[in-house]
Amino acid sequence: MPTPAPAQSAPAALSPKRLYGFLALAEMVTWALLILGMVLKYSGVSQAFVPVFGMIHGIVFVAYCVVTVFVWIDGRWSLGRGLLGLASAIIPFCTYPFERSMDRRGLLGAQWRLRAGGEAPSSLPEKLQAWALRNPWLAVVLGVVLVAAVVTVLLILGPPVPKG
Repeated sequence: MPTPAPAQSAPAALSPKRLYGFLALAEMVTWALLILGMVLKYSGVSQAFVPVFGMIHGIVFVAYCVVTVFVWIDGRWSLGRGLLGLASAIIPFCTYPFERSMDRRGLLGAQWRLRAGGEAPSSLPEKLQAWALRNPWLAVVLGVVLVAAVVTVLLILGPPVPKG
């Protein structure tokens, strides 16, 4: 009688690979929307799209940056690699190629390293991440609040380019 193959653990539903891939693509798409809005504005079609697409892009941009730090901690990326991940959000259409590059190098896991039953956290950022992974719903609510707070502060500070 043949022995059954060892059971492999299924990848987490929202693994680092899936979450980062989704946000990298979303950030790239929102760049396209913002640029489209600017083309429509400066071609005289309508100015109404820039604030809408700009807000959508801003929210996704901040979320991408937060998730980049989260994946950076999980993957134990170097300082340079983590900063490059953050910088990829500033240059239009760079987040997805960056994410693909990290995936090809095997730097995006199928499971979170610090999940329940995973590695024990050692540093403060790892302890915060382990807590978030063990309390996902509360972490999502806090993440949404964090993104909303950052976007609110940025709105209060005003647009990156002064009107004039």
